[in-house]
Amino acid sequence: MKRKILKVHPKDNVIVALQNLNKGETVSLDGVDYVLQEDIPAKHKFYQNDMKKGESVIMYGVLVGKVQYDVAKGVRMSTENLKHAAEPFAYRASHYEWHSPDVSKFKGRTFNGYIRNDGRVGTANYWLFIPTVFCENRNLDVIREALHNELGYAVTEKYKQKTKLLKELYTSGKNIDTASLDVTASIVHTNRIFKNVDGIKFLNHQGGCGGIRQDAAVLSKLLAAYADHPNVGGVTVLSLGCQNLQVQNLLDDLKERNPKFNKPLHIFEQQQSQSEEQLITEAIRQTFLGLIEINNEERKPASLDKLTIGVKCGGSDGFSGISANPAVGYCSDLLVALGGKILLAEFPELCGVEQELIDRTKEEQSANKFIHLMKTYNESALKVGSGFHMNPSPGNIKDGLITDAIKSAGAAKKGGTSPVVDVLDYTEPATKPGLSLVCTPGNDVEATTGKAASGATLILFTTGLGTPTGNPVCPTIKVATNSSLAKRMSDIIDIDTGAVIEGEKTIEQMGEEILEYCIKAASGEIIPKAVQLNQDDFIPWKRGVSL
Repeated sequence: MKRKILKVHPKDNVIVALQNLNKGETVSLDGVDYVLQEDIPAKHKFYQNDMKKGESVIMYGVLVGKVQYDVAKGVRMSTENLKHAAEPFAYRASHYEWHSPDVSKFKGRTFNGYIRNDGRVGTANYWLFIPTVFCENRNLDVIREALHNELGYAVTEKYKQKTKLLKELYTSGKNIDTASLDVTASIVHTNRIFKNVDGIKFLNHQGGCGGIRQDAAVLSKLLAAYADHPNVGGVTVLSLGCQNLQVQNLLDDLKERNPKFNKPLHIFEQQQSQSEEQLITEAIRQTFLGLIEINNEERKPASLDKLTIGVKCGGSDGFSGISANPAVGYCSDLLVALGGKILLAEFPELCGVEQELIDRTKEEQSANKFIHLMKTYNESALKVGSGFHMNPSPGNIKDGLITDAIKSAGAAKKGGTSPVVDVLDYTEPATKPGLSLVCTPGNDVEATTGKAASGATLILFTTGLGTPTGNPVCPTIKVATNSSLAKRMSDIIDIDTGAVIEGEKTIEQMGEEILEYCIKAASGEIIPKAVQLNQDDFIPWKRGVSL
């Protein structure tokens, strides 16, 4: 019999509906009956006891809000009767003890990756195009169309065929409204001549000039981080010439990040070229030669401690903190126990769990860095009339994430339970094995962009509502919180954790399955849906207010 309700933590005073429940229905948990005072949609919560105005609401064992008026036992939690609240936080001496999981079945395992000269290991081998300024985006688009179509990296062929079919129907006077547009083109291409080049990627952006000089400086460090990424085999840079972000700035940041950088690197400046055609022709020619060079790289066995996985949630729902996020968190703990790196970001979505993370941080200096980043970030949002408390989106709220503290407490589960070994500001590289906190917005693309900059070679992206996004250089694996989503949006979902909600699998079993998937994806044996679809989203963070 399927479970109807769940109490996530013994200290909680709210209960989660695992399926749609009706007003007047009686549900039982641990020998206690609850008569529901209104309909409780799946993923939403109801109050365990009668509560008075101002009382604290606890979920995941932490404060997530304050009741706004008296509510009765069995009433649904809503934005009207509950407002965000979170406990204050500060550094305090702590002796956190971590009970690492059993990793015996993963001991000695390897993945087949691209071993770089500095010892880092890529899960893919990409050629990367970088514009130093938005003025070059159009040239990148022209080059993308030329290279992708001819070298077998395009995924738009079936849509071109659909458009061609519509054109034929229209010119022959046939009905377009009801005509079938089924075509046979596949998004997976087998006509690639460079078998060891997994893709040609393009970092179109809107920066590099205008704005303030600090924007260009941050963008330069970000682009340098992508050029140096272990999943990148070679780079082509397009520059206009007069922009704030000069090529030399980028080269200086690249040298600072990696003094031994030695990948193929080709730079073209349009204001020094004879014509646009000459610029694009030479960029294509030199890139083609570079592709020949990096195609000589082959996948080789590497130990699992060489993996760096970023964990992210987007389009979250009321099941995120119950199924997908804890399962990813267990996978995180497994990888940390094996000597790998985990990156947990989205600082606006750590609001309410700061103290737990501070207490888990190994070094006082790192803990104070986290405190400083969290407080200054939230203060900058408050100055413009916002704040972390305004993070949940309408979709989050509709599916049961009523306050930011509820969303955050569930989101933090992705990082598992291991100690925090480092705290990284935006674009800082992860160098220590274990769990690192990375300062990024909660915004899906800004966050994944930042994780890749800190060195993530895979991203586990959990979603309850469905989010079609990925990253240009870091294969992104989509993990659904519920089976309904996994079936409805099967074209973008890789892993279904709905079995946890149904009570068919444990968090631990699901976490092990996720790590197995990561090993295959890191080896190129499985291509995540986001990679197949060229979901190459890239949004630099200007360090302004973004939740």
